[in-house]
Amino acid sequence: MTKIGLLSDSHGFLDEKLFHYFAPCDEIWHAGDIGSVEVADRLAAFRPLRAVYGNIDGHIIRSMFPKHNRFVCNGLDVWLTHIGGYPGRYADEVLPELRLNPPKLFISGHSHILKVQYDKRLGLLHINPGAEGKYGFHTVRTIVRFEIDRGNVQNLEVIELA
Repeated sequence: MTKIGLLSDSHGFLDEKLFHYFAPCDEIWHAGDIGSVEVADRLAAFRPLRAVYGNIDGHIIRSMFPKHNRFVCNGLDVWLTHIGGYPGRYADEVLPELRLNPPKLFISGHSHILKVQYDKRLGLLHINPGAEGKYGFHTVRTIVRFEIDRGNVQNLEVIELA
């Protein structure tokens, strides 16, 4: 079993409470708009970090992380990206690959809107963890924690940050 801490849209801010919530996690995944190298470095020093760059990230973060990150974690095919949309409204850039070869877990950020939705048509779970940072129109900052066991997502928790 692998425990995952998931966040997005930090925009250069890192809530200290995040380290408490992600303490039991094996890995941290960031779905883009990291905002600063310092945020990426602090996360990577705390737990192994898988991340993608977002539309606000500069050339240094873009050199550190890919635009799309597709990998297998504990038997689960995962696609992590920043601008991905959601079931019924996927971004044009990802839609052809989603239709041709859908992952079992599709994670995106960008909207600052927390969303966990199963796409019956493509047979995938979509997660947008919302926004961890302070910049943006959102009123509640959120992160997500879950476990992957033999190709299945389980024990998913949404955590609201003050």
